Order: sequence, then structure tokens, then C-alpha cells
Amino acid sequence: MPSDVDRKALWVVRELGLPAIVRGCPSCRTQRHHPTGKVRVNASGKLLDVWLLIGCDHCGRTSKVPVHERIHVSALNHDRLVRFENNDPAIVRELAMDVSLARRTPYLLDWAGTWALDTDLPFYDLESPDATPLEVVVRLELPAPIRVVKLLMAGFHLSRSAVRRLVLADRIQLPVSPDARIHTDFTFLVHPL
Repeated sequence: MPSDVDRKALWVVRELGLPAIVRGCPSCRTQRHHPTGKVRVNASGKLLDVWLLIGCDHCGRTSKVPVHERIHVSALNHDRLVRFENNDPAIVRELAMDVSLARRTPYLLDWAGTWALDTDLPFYDLESPDATPLEVVVRLELPAPIRVVKLLMAGFHLSRSAVRRLVLADRIQLPVSPDARIHTDFTFLVHPL
């Protein structure tokens, strides 16, 4: 980063909850489900089935999302198997956010309401003549696909059109397009008038 940056700020995308799993419920035909916090492991001889259990938000029916089907017990890492058997919250969280599992099964992940932006910035007036260059580091606690423009709107309390004007004027310098969906940490620069 350039040495003319006078201030630094940290923005953290904080996790509020797990994404909703969007697929039809066999009982009531609504679409939204959430993980129950449990994983079911079923053994048939040396073959295992592993499912993430989800509950319908409307009727409460429990359904299964296949994680592994008919996998030989020796093909599954022992520590991971123990985590499945113990309903480890970290493994449930990992499975609930697994985009490749969602594609394979298939269902969609709805990330609405799963994150909030915390900033260590006191009010930063981008239009002030006293504003100094600012480097902002964005850290994500969860791999939610968040549009950069939404983060900037939340962080600076600006409208979408105001954010776009600042990006076009090169006052906000981004490593990606403002319409890009980010999944990982990144840094951007803000230049005053």
C-alpha cells in the first residue's frame, strides 16, 4: 500500500447466523430450511452414510442432506468421522456453508440476514476538506458472497449511487469491481477530495 495513507481502519463482517437452505419441503412445499445442529451417521457393515439434518422453517419437518453415501469406513478420516458422530458444531457450520455440497445435492444457500458489518471508524466524511487518505482492511468471519457495493454502503452510510460515483471518480480504489461478490478478506483505499 502507498505510504501516503494516514489512517487505517478495520471492517469486520460478523457472522449473525447460518445461511438458509433453500429447497422444497416434502410436507408443506415451503422452501426455507435451517440446520438442526445434528449430523446423522448410519453404518451398514463397512459402508457409511452421513447426512446433515435440516428442519423446515414452516412445518418443522426434519430432512436429510447427503454428505457421504455408501462410503467405505476406511475412506473417511477418523477424526472427521468422530466429529460427525458427536454433532460437532464446527462441522455442522462447515457443512451448512459448503457451497460445493449445495451444488452437488442440489439446493441454494440464502445468505440474507447472516452478517453485519462492524467498523472501527468513527464517522468518516468523504466530502470533508479535512479528510485524510484511508486504508480499509475488510475481514470476513464467514464465506458469505457479499457484494462489495453493499459493504461500502453499510460502512460509509451512503446510497448505492453515491458509492458508485466515488468509485468512478477513483476516490474509492477497489481491488475488484464494486458489483463483485467477495468471499475472502481484502483491502481498499479511500482518497479525500
